[in-house]
Amino acid sequence: MPEELYREVPEVSPGEGIDTASLPESPGCYLFRDRDGAILYIGKAKNLKKRVSSYFHKKDHEARIQNMLDQVADLDFIVTSTEVEAFILENNLIKANKPKYNIDLRDAKNYAYIHLSDDQFPRIGIARQHMGRGNYYGPFTSAAERDRVLHLAKKIFRLRSCRTMRKRPCLRCHLGTCSAPCQSRLTRDEYLGQVRHADLFLKGKTGDLVRDLEQQMKEKSDSAKFEEALLIRDQISALKHLSSRQYVQRRPGCDEDCINYLEVDGTTFLTVFSIQNGRLLEKQDFHFPARSGFLEEFIVQYYGDNEPPAEVIVPEPLPPAVAGYLSHRLGKKVTITVPKAGEKKHLLDLVRKNIEASQQGGRMKVAALMAALSLEKEPSVIECFDISHTGGTAVVGSMVRFRDGKPEKKEYRRFRIKTVEGIDDFAAIGEVVARRYSRLAREGAPFPDLVLIDGGRGQLNAALDSLDHQGITIPVAAIAKREEEIYLPSWPYPLKFQRNDRGLLYLREVRDEAHRFAIAYHRLLRKKEL
Repeated sequence: MPEELYREVPEVSPGEGIDTASLPESPGCYLFRDRDGAILYIGKAKNLKKRVSSYFHKKDHEARIQNMLDQVADLDFIVTSTEVEAFILENNLIKANKPKYNIDLRDAKNYAYIHLSDDQFPRIGIARQHMGRGNYYGPFTSAAERDRVLHLAKKIFRLRSCRTMRKRPCLRCHLGTCSAPCQSRLTRDEYLGQVRHADLFLKGKTGDLVRDLEQQMKEKSDSAKFEEALLIRDQISALKHLSSRQYVQRRPGCDEDCINYLEVDGTTFLTVFSIQNGRLLEKQDFHFPARSGFLEEFIVQYYGDNEPPAEVIVPEPLPPAVAGYLSHRLGKKVTITVPKAGEKKHLLDLVRKNIEASQQGGRMKVAALMAALSLEKEPSVIECFDISHTGGTAVVGSMVRFRDGKPEKKEYRRFRIKTVEGIDDFAAIGEVVARRYSRLAREGAPFPDLVLIDGGRGQLNAALDSLDHQGITIPVAAIAKREEEIYLPSWPYPLKFQRNDRGLLYLREVRDEAHRFAIAYHRLLRKKEL
């Protein structure tokens, strides 16, 4: 990292003292800083002078960009030789500094990979990040699908999953799901042959693998090694069954990603379909604040962590340097396609249709809840609180947030109760509600459209007292577990809905997530205490 990134930042008013006239007309990266020296935003440009000047000459910025510019007190830049180098540098700088106003891809789940190590006898397991040597497959957006693939790989190819080679066979050896290289039951070359087959399987190249196994089965049979031939036959049968599970069929051999997006109420919802060897293997969803030029930034960050395919299908043209950046990452040419008709356009429309269907489902939940509770405004943003403890010990609180029918996990919060001793759920709810909304008030952050409390009338009143004490008015409701009754401040009796009422089902979904999050934190603290 260049030394100039860490120089002292002068005390100036936001936006003042930015000298754009002296910037070079070269490709590179620029860094906006606030008066404390913290990096607000990192961008790249084909022409640094023109790009940075455009921020201060344009008058009608989006609210998010204008808010950032109001905080800018200093500017740093790094010149590169080419625009492709600027893409690479931008990605590295964003990863290292995580600026507030760059796209935050943590909105996606922390997907896991399947990992084949490069040990003398490689082991197979799960990895959260690309750390260490070996081969990584994924990421898998579905934990169930990842575990199913991992289970099949272990069962079919009998690879070891133990972290250390044991001196005697383990249970997996006796069950026949591990070939036990620790006991020298097969040579290293034979074991590496199984690893090579697992590699083909995890890459989705089941056709090549089946042909290879069929040849081996014939050789074993001709050599009268019928037990080994029978084992290979079972592997082939399992692989053929697996390969029949397809969701979207494309031409065999094509590797491509299809990316499309939808903007709703100031938020961009983006989905990536990953197609390998003609089959849709992964679907990843992201959302972040809407702004112009986000697609280019998303692609740079996303493929900074994921290997790009041979072709990327997008809904709008991108600068040629983006294709150059992806080609640099892959080590061979990557094509960016903007289809106007045909199969690829149909696939692009399918991605958007998936986003629309997901958003429609969320809006239906919100509309149903608004009608059920007779709210004046759609409860697009809901924050729900719960308390968890064991006999009054390790008392904790949780808060989860849902936006448009979906959990917003980046906004989850957890609380260690500070002012309450013993068993007093009412006081504990009052404390966490007071702490949450006094902080939002100090920061000038928007309040949710509805506050939901896990509990009955007592918990509801405790939350209302906390809000009244701070002079804050937000719609509040409570949901009691046993009878699934809904308590409202203005209604003397609890409301009951049909078990299949869409509004009630949504409230239960939010409440159950808050309960899960609270219990997870409580168990963590109990574990630390023990």
